Amino acid sequence: MRWKGVHHVEFSVLRYEESIAFFDRMFGWLGYRSFWTLDIGYRSTYYMARFPFFHSYIGIQPASGGAPLSSRNHSPGIHHVALWARNRREVDAFHEDFLLHNRVEVTDPPAEYSAYTPGYYAVFFDDPISGIHFELCHTPLLPSVAAVRRWFRALKVEWKQHPEWQRPPWSQAMRPLPSKK
Repeated sequence: MRWKGVHHVEFSVLRYEESIAFFDRMFGWLGYRSFWTLDIGYRSTYYMARFPFFHSYIGIQPASGGAPLSSRNHSPGIHHVALWARNRREVDAFHEDFLLHNRVEVTDPPAEYSAYTPGYYAVFFDDPISGIHFELCHTPLLPSVAAVRRWFRALKVEWKQHPEWQRPPWSQAMRPLPSKK
């Protein structure tokens, strides 16, 4: 039986800066912490209740177009849903035994994403009926020393490409939120 469900959900939003201002207020009031991708590979701002230990979190990305959603007509709006995997072996087995076996479109095969967090390992795929984007990922509770080193190296590579960053990416990415006051 699983002890974790959804890893994270990302929403594509209109008027990104206005949306972030709203979510900062809302999640700040609720006591969440926030971080963002620093535009490494893509742009997204995240909100999570438990920090630094990852649990479920919500990501907000800019939409490339579209109209406001209506919950009454069930318009699509989620960028992707990420589900927790027990370990890397489960990600690999799911890829081989389910996705490939059922001819599900795999957009990104299983790989470690060192810049995300130490030991982050995932496969990305699309729902064949509605095209909803999913991810099955594993984030180790206690990453190996080697995974932490790969994470630091990946972030140092990114840091060299961004002279505008005043601090290392592991601290630059953290964002203060307003309190309930």
